Amino acid sequence: MKNLFVFAFLFFALFSCSEKEKPLPRIAIAGIAIESSTFSPAVTEESAFKARVREEVFTYYPFMNADSSTRARAQWFPTLRGHAIPGGIVNKEAYESLLGKTLDMLKQNLPYDGLFLDIHGAMSVVGLDDPEGDMIARIREVVGSKTIISTSMDLHGNVSERLAGHSDLITCYRMAPHEDAIESKKRALANLLDRIESGKGKPKYKAWIPVPILLPGEKTSTRIEPGKGLYAKVDPETKKEGVIDAAIWIGYAWADEPRNHAVVMVTGDDEKQVKESAEYLAKSFWDVRNQFEFVAPVAYLDESIEMALKSEKKPFVISDMGDNPTAGGAGDVTWTLTELLKRPEFKSETGPELIYASIPGPDLVAKAKTAGIGNRVEGLAGAMVDNRFAPPVLLNGKVLAIKDGDQDAKTEVVVQVGSLKIIVTEKRKPYHYVKDFTELGLDPTKTDVLVVKIGYLVPELYDLRGDWIMALTPGGVDQDLERLGYKRIKRPMFPLDKDMPEPDISVRWIPSSSDFKD
Repeated sequence: MKNLFVFAFLFFALFSCSEKEKPLPRIAIAGIAIESSTFSPAVTEESAFKARVREEVFTYYPFMNADSSTRARAQWFPTLRGHAIPGGIVNKEAYESLLGKTLDMLKQNLPYDGLFLDIHGAMSVVGLDDPEGDMIARIREVVGSKTIISTSMDLHGNVSERLAGHSDLITCYRMAPHEDAIESKKRALANLLDRIESGKGKPKYKAWIPVPILLPGEKTSTRIEPGKGLYAKVDPETKKEGVIDAAIWIGYAWADEPRNHAVVMVTGDDEKQVKESAEYLAKSFWDVRNQFEFVAPVAYLDESIEMALKSEKKPFVISDMGDNPTAGGAGDVTWTLTELLKRPEFKSETGPELIYASIPGPDLVAKAKTAGIGNRVEGLAGAMVDNRFAPPVLLNGKVLAIKDGDQDAKTEVVVQVGSLKIIVTEKRKPYHYVKDFTELGLDPTKTDVLVVKIGYLVPELYDLRGDWIMALTPGGVDQDLERLGYKRIKRPMFPLDKDMPEPDISVRWIPSSSDFKD
């Protein structure tokens, strides 16, 4: 009995020791993310990307804190994670610089068991039709075919065959607005760790289905049907035996490239179930294509202003959609502001209060800082990048606030012209949070009218609204897609080709990344 006890103890000790000595998987992190419109004259340079490198990359992910369970599951090799506010096409020099730095850092710690690739999927680059496909192919050249790559994306991204081929695991958000962004990134990483730790490795099957639909996010919000019901069908498919993950990409409507269209992808080890799930989701999407409507009432600007002035629900929010910087607009189109300044209702300081957010005007900002709070300032703002619809606007008013140090705007000032309180910035900035206004001495909850360069309202603005209209205004992300003049997307495409024949939405099998050839 004693010998048996000794044997058991030694066996347990050896087993424990071997478990402790089992090396943790080696996982790299990389990603360059932006949503960029080819219909905007703006060009995005490297300085627009807020690149975090090496250990700083962890700060982007709440689930990657130093004491988190996720950090304890692997040896991590973060490289570069660059993220920019949506804008115009990225110049080739910026892309090559950011990717070059990423590749150099990846080369320093080879080999890797896995790589977490965190991208948006709607980056446009001068001279490239599929930047994310190019990016992952060049990463593959460095890390090799054995490394498992898990790709995390925005549902407004585009999934080309090349991106699907070099990815092993792939997922995207399931909510718009993207309240599940962090959850989705965590899922992508958890899938990667699970496949490595279990020894299952790369999925046996990757189903890819291009769906010939191209719609703006403002029509496909998951707050309302049919988007809400469509995306509710995704998670149940991932719970089926033999399925790892499933995803529906709406695609990005404001780039004129062949890859821009909706896509469904399902990954897993059961061929029959992966096929059924992918074709079920693709058919579900196609079947509801005619039901997509704007997430809120839509009108042209004049009608929107009339509605706001007559409404007793405050604040009345007007989305200045055509120049939405978070969809890829230049953010400096002055057309809407020009129209507001013409309105007699806002000529006097005693008129209805309207907060306008925002317009870039570095020269006016500099003059306002010199003049000081409470004094008058005059200068031009806007239309430095996109002057196709209106020229720079001349503002002459009282300086109400000056704030330095914003990470996006750099310096912000509030200039009152009549009853308009106009936020002018050194650099363009989206205004999504109540604190964006209150830190400037403005109360968006009590103003009569709030005009924001945005499409569908992000949660905080949605919650504070009294009423809301989305204004069809001009810009690089015009919501009237037929006015954009596509020349290079694949046709036929719904809704541009309303009488198109039934498409083939059956599965296209994507080879394993080990066998995929560009």
